[in-house]
Amino acid sequence: MWRIGELARMTGATERALRHYHRIGLLVPTTVDRTSGYRWYGASALSRLERIRGLQRLGLSLRDIADLIDAPDEQVRQAVRETMAEIRRQVTAMKEVADRAEDYLSAPMPILPHQATVGARHLRVRHLTVTHPSEIAAVCATDSRATLLTWLRARPQSGFTAAVDTGRTGERLTLPARTVVRAVLPPTAGIIDAGHHFFDWLHRHHLTITGPTVEDHLTDASGDHITVLEVPIRPDTTPPDHRDFGPHPYHRTSHPGPQHDRQRPNPAHDGADTRRLARHAEHLADNS
Repeated sequence: MWRIGELARMTGATERALRHYHRIGLLVPTTVDRTSGYRWYGASALSRLERIRGLQRLGLSLRDIADLIDAPDEQVRQAVRETMAEIRRQVTAMKEVADRAEDYLSAPMPILPHQATVGARHLRVRHLTVTHPSEIAAVCATDSRATLLTWLRARPQSGFTAAVDTGRTGERLTLPARTVVRAVLPPTAGIIDAGHHFFDWLHRHHLTITGPTVEDHLTDASGDHITVLEVPIRPDTTPPDHRDFGPHPYHRTSHPGPQHDRQRPNPAHDGADTRRLARHAEHLADNS
């Protein structure tokens, strides 16, 4: 028979752990001295303790061990299989966290993008031809609660198509429920610089843009202003040398007009040409 301190030294357990096992009924001393209160442990207690510690090393919790310590071996093995699967899920999740943290530290930027699922939106829009991202600021200056849409797949190198939500008038446009990368811009962040960081982040994470970027400018009752960016995405499985970063079509509730020549919007085109090209892009998408 061994006292609690001796058993602890023999097995590498702590006296505190042995007392806890006793308290929860997992390892009861062979006998307890009525006068001194000393706990004494025999060979069977030693064997049980080693089994407890062995099952702990396999990832089982004390609660699981209490249910399984006297169970048939196959039942124990099944519990270990389930525990191992959960551990692997946790390892995968922690690796993703570590990857995100490493990316954040390696490329400092003013935004913290994350993936989310958003519902459908129904808008009325007026189309624009933008020759430089700074022109978007003029639109926002006239309406601090503007919703803007831009059709880009990477940093703009030339003119691009955009649209602004007009509320009750303008062309109908429906954005379906979708997976997006979302980021909230702090008031001190410049929208152009943040947009560049956003595209770089998407490229590093091998995500393909599948529709227009939505840029919501929100102002609360106290006048505080924030900008929310949402970019619809899917994982990019295309080899890097074959990726296409051109404009992407979007869905409208009205049926597109006749087909025209395939070409990208040109900054020199007027607003009517831009809308014609957008209709043509959607028509091609609907019939692909």
